[in-house]
Amino acid sequence: NELNGEKVDIVTWSDDIATLAVGALKPVEAMKVLVDEVDRSLDVVVPDDQLSIAIGRRGQNVRLASQLIGWHINVLTETQEAERRQKEILELTGLFKDSLDVDDVIAHLLVTEGFTSLEDLSLVPLEDIAAIEGFDMDVATEIQNRAKTFIQAKNDAALTELKAFKMEKALLQFEGLNPEMLLVLAQANVLTLEDFADLA
Repeated sequence: NELNGEKVDIVTWSDDIATLAVGALKPVEAMKVLVDEVDRSLDVVVPDDQLSIAIGRRGQNVRLASQLIGWHINVLTETQEAERRQKEILELTGLFKDSLDVDDVIAHLLVTEGFTSLEDLSLVPLEDIAAIEGFDMDVATEIQNRAKTFIQAKNDAALTELKAFKMEKALLQFEGLNPEMLLVLAQANVLTLEDFADLA
């Protein structure tokens, strides 16, 4: 009455951002929520027939929900999410097949077991790879060695290219930046620690 008949949505607060987002999008039933803490964004998967309700007229529902929680919300249908997942699986399978010189079956097994990068394979305990059905310690050791060899070759190539740039030693030795990252920075004319600190 105080708001002259304006409709008000009451959303139960939660410290869990996914739960809060689902509450903000009600009455839509979210099937899955994927959280990207780095970009402060959420992919919310909804049934195909509820997409228009989740988005709202001219995107009003999802925009208001995003403003409410302070994170960007992407709404996907189950079909869209399945297609995206299938594309990711094919890309990762191709990456493992080419980089590790293995066949489709082994590459696909690695993806379905949750490995998403060569770095994953090079750093996990061998037992995690050997635990895959049909694998053993010998296979796991060979796969991990191939991953490490490929990563080392990429790093060596990046370091070779880096020599053409006059990058400050302090930035070259900065913890957490691998040679590939450093090369991208150098190509963007970020050559000192001060340049790096100035980046948004």
